[in-house]
Amino acid sequence: MQIVTKTLDQTILDQTMPAMRAAKTAWFAFEVPTAYRAYFTWFQLIVAYVFMERALWSRHLAFRNYWALIAISTVFIFTLIDRPSIRRMGLGLPTTLGATLVLAASFAAALTLIFLIHWAGGQIPANPTWPSLHLAWQYVMWALIQEFILQSFFFTRCEELFGSSAAVWIAATLFAAAHLPSPILTTFTLIGGLFFCEIFRRYRSIYPIGVMHAILGLTIAVTMPNSLLHNMRVGIGYLRY
Repeated sequence: MQIVTKTLDQTILDQTMPAMRAAKTAWFAFEVPTAYRAYFTWFQLIVAYVFMERALWSRHLAFRNYWALIAISTVFIFTLIDRPSIRRMGLGLPTTLGATLVLAASFAAALTLIFLIHWAGGQIPANPTWPSLHLAWQYVMWALIQEFILQSFFFTRCEELFGSSAAVWIAATLFAAAHLPSPILTTFTLIGGLFFCEIFRRYRSIYPIGVMHAILGLTIAVTMPNSLLHNMRVGIGYLRY
């Protein structure tokens, strides 16, 4: 007679383990046929971008948060399905040269922008009560997440479809378009996106690019008045500021 306890029955375990191993093997063995790979890559780009735009332009905040969660989850799921290498996604440690170049360029660009605004007679900080230190730290994390979405997801797929040089322009344009209708952020993200994508293409690490993104974003926040910047909102949030 078989005795069943409150713990998992060993017989059941013995019967289910092969099925679990087979399912795991099937998941990792899943691969889109080569003939359909380009179509699937296009599908990923379109679906993820449409979900992102839906999050930016939904009228109600609850719906914006809902679609933002769907968009981020979609990017994550597509990434798992594709199973790209750490190197391809840029999640490996940066080279010394790449990190030094990015950080030097970010500080130089930030200081140049501050100097130009001060020379033109602008107030620095332009918004004395914003952003707070708490929001600044949140923005640093958000900048890194944005670079994962831009580089590890969109750039790599554009690179697969169009080649690395064209992918720089296409991914940067998509990045800038996501910041409409803010004229300040759309302009800066197009210029910055071109540089970010080119650096990623050459040195393949999102970490220094994320730091640069954060430095430049915070510099814009303290040098541009909220009458133009609208607390760095984009989409419908910019129009409703």
